[in-house]
Amino acid sequence: MRVRAHVFVSGRVQGVFFRHETRHEARLRGIKGWVRNLKDGRVEVVFEGEEEAVKELIDFCKRGPPGAKVTKVEVLWETYTGEFRDFEIKY
Repeated sequence: MRVRAHVFVSGRVQGVFFRHETRHEARLRGIKGWVRNLKDGRVEVVFEGEEEAVKELIDFCKRGPPGAKVTKVEVLWETYTGEFRDFEIKY
């Protein structure tokens, strides 16, 4: 089943390659969507794809890449749209 998750990650998640590593992990799993830094220091991510792969990416967000210190992950489950062709970093 295909799903969509809108994720907000808090902690030391900027300046530690969080966006780049998230894109790498997403592309390995065939996940589409995007990731970006927010002005308040969080990282925002939208994942679309097979449910198990999306859950794996959410688990990745809970730990992040080396150097990250994740303190909170908010997950909002939304309706799958199929609007994305790839997984991108938004600037």
